[in-house]
Amino acid sequence: MTRRTGPETLRRAASPARLLALAVLPALLPALFLSVLAVPGARAAESAPTVSLSKKEAGMGGEITVSGKGWRGEALLMLLLCGQATPERGVIGGTNSCANGAGRAVTTDEKGAFSKKLPVAEPPEPCPCVVHVATVTGEQASADAAFTVAGHPTAELPRRTGGGKLAVLAATRLEGDSSLLTWFGAPPARRLVFTVGNLGPAPVEDPVFEIGTAHGVYAPQWEERQWRGTVAPGARARIALPVELSAGAHGDYQISLRYGKKVLAEQPWGIGRPWGVTLFWVLLCLVVPAAVFRIGMAVVDRIRPRTVGAHRTAGARPGPAVSKGLPRRTTPVARTARSAAAADADATTAVLPWFTPDSAPSENRPRPTTKGQA
Repeated sequence: MTRRTGPETLRRAASPARLLALAVLPALLPALFLSVLAVPGARAAESAPTVSLSKKEAGMGGEITVSGKGWRGEALLMLLLCGQATPERGVIGGTNSCANGAGRAVTTDEKGAFSKKLPVAEPPEPCPCVVHVATVTGEQASADAAFTVAGHPTAELPRRTGGGKLAVLAATRLEGDSSLLTWFGAPPARRLVFTVGNLGPAPVEDPVFEIGTAHGVYAPQWEERQWRGTVAPGARARIALPVELSAGAHGDYQISLRYGKKVLAEQPWGIGRPWGVTLFWVLLCLVVPAAVFRIGMAVVDRIRPRTVGAHRTAGARPGPAVSKGLPRRTTPVARTARSAAAADADATTAVLPWFTPDSAPSENRPRPTTKGQA
């Protein structure tokens, strides 16, 4: 009797191996899952920016070397020594708590590393202090390293108000009008008005917002604005923050509002050209040449030689004393001749005898007689 091999025989032979694989697979799945998750985590840890200091403590007037790795290649970074901050909580008061005058800027190399010397200065807020490193343009990234300023006062950090979450509840708008000086190039100024609500379980005290101004394709320039007040959980508040551009600004601008690392709202702003500046230069180009021409003509009139008629007039004998100081009246030559002729006629008529109608010479003269009359 021969033994046949077929699909049923193969299934019977492979059944123990299949059972063994099914028993081992559940034990291997957690390890495989952890290995898959560990690879992105390791990559994220490698790419996270880091900061290291040559000294952990130094006094005012000293100098430390700040180094970093894992930053974006050829990125512009800002180095600041800030008070009232820790690496865990960050800079609580924003850059207002930093020694901005002693800050430094550095550009990373192609691999994202840098090394820069930073002078030690006393920040406006008490320690604990950190060396704060953040990107200036492009994708936002920051890192802090703990540092102690010797001799600088130390105070406890303000209580944590975590749990508060602000959100914009209504559309933002820009309030305010341009003045006459803006037409002549003064910095345009507005107020960014918006309404926020606290969606978290804890109150938010004195929140620090950031106002960004972008023109064209350039990245926004951020400036911190702190609002004094408290937003209770579930409450809302109307906030108005000042916005000011540089002198002579015109065109289309984009105003952005950011709280923390989240952009809450954006508002466009169109600014007309300051035509007053153009008018000023046009008037300047017209007035200056006209003034120079008038001054030149006055100089020419002063230095030009006098004519002969002017010398005769200047040497003529003055008139009677009675008419001195009075305007001289000039009469035309023809009118003077007629007046003289009329005066002569009046004089001739005055010396002639006066005749009456009865004693006219033509009536008293005897008539001539004709020949043959008696």
